[in-house]
Amino acid sequence: MDIVVLLKQVPDTETVIKIGEDGRSIVTSDIKWIINPYDEYAVEAALRLKDSQAANVTILSVGPPRVVESIRAALAMGADKGVLVDDPATEGSDALGKATVLAAALRAIPFALIFCGHRAVDDDENQVGVMVAELLDLPHLALAVALEVENNQIRIERPTEGGKVRLEASLPALVTFGGSHAVWNPRYASLPGIMKAKKKPLEIKKLADLGLSPDQVGAPSAKVRVTSLEMPPPRQAGLLVEGDTAGKARELARLLHEEAKVI
Repeated sequence: MDIVVLLKQVPDTETVIKIGEDGRSIVTSDIKWIINPYDEYAVEAALRLKDSQAANVTILSVGPPRVVESIRAALAMGADKGVLVDDPATEGSDALGKATVLAAALRAIPFALIFCGHRAVDDDENQVGVMVAELLDLPHLALAVALEVENNQIRIERPTEGGKVRLEASLPALVTFGGSHAVWNPRYASLPGIMKAKKKPLEIKKLADLGLSPDQVGAPSAKVRVTSLEMPPPRQAGLLVEGDTAGKARELARLLHEEAKVI
């Protein structure tokens, strides 16, 4: 069974974000880049299937040369090969543009399953995975917290408020992953895994290799554009309520009613 994991490289969640001079982008000169955490869940889910069913796992990403580092990290975890679409013409692509590139690349890669995070922690759009499924005419099973594959069928569980829903589809299919870190706790790369990753195959492709032209993707063809970025307003200082217990309760109730106006 062949599994392709769609991987996006994002700023480390602990990075201090600064808005660029254009007011529409962030300063990237001093950013640490990591695998999108939800895509890391997808890598772990694929590797668990590899462990149980001898699956072959390919990592697919779109981005500049620095993304190789994140692909190699996934290979060190246990994935088998990587594919990076590195073409300057993809810069500024919106979700549809990225999905178009990924779908074109996937048409040249054998797969029974496509795994990816349900969203990326930078754009936070929750669109690329479902768009890829639509472009490839595949069933889309979202937010899997458990899955099993048997007899050319995939079954997943996804959470709902107060319970779970079970979904089933025939292969090939696309599955997205969310949930908590505890469900798909990604494994650490071992030292042998890191050494092996350096020798695992990693292909670099251009748009021309995928049969795409620059005017199909990138900023010029984007349907959605960032017009401005703003930092959130600074958080106001907290208020300490003094007095005995009964007095604190009365004063807190008054503040919530008269100043915060929440009761």
